[in-house]
Amino acid sequence: MGGHPPQPRQRRPAGPAPPRAGLQHQGPPGAVMADEREQERLTAEKKRERYVWYYLAYFLFGIHIVAFVMIYAVLHAK
Repeated sequence: MGGHPPQPRQRRPAGPAPPRAGLQHQGPPGAVMADEREQERLTAEKKRERYVWYYLAYFLFGIHIVAFVMIYAVLHAK
């Protein structure tokens, strides 16, 4: 039986483990971190801004409809 003798496994140097993607320090269980609260606030603010634009668009569209109906009524009045 020939061959090479088995080689020992290479070990990593002792020390802190490298950070993993997506893992962050979590505070005490049940606590909401300040970054999470800020993210929730920004999300809610963006949602409000989006609805403001929707309402403005509906309002302007409604004004056009009313104007067209009034013009039609004036032009077709007997």
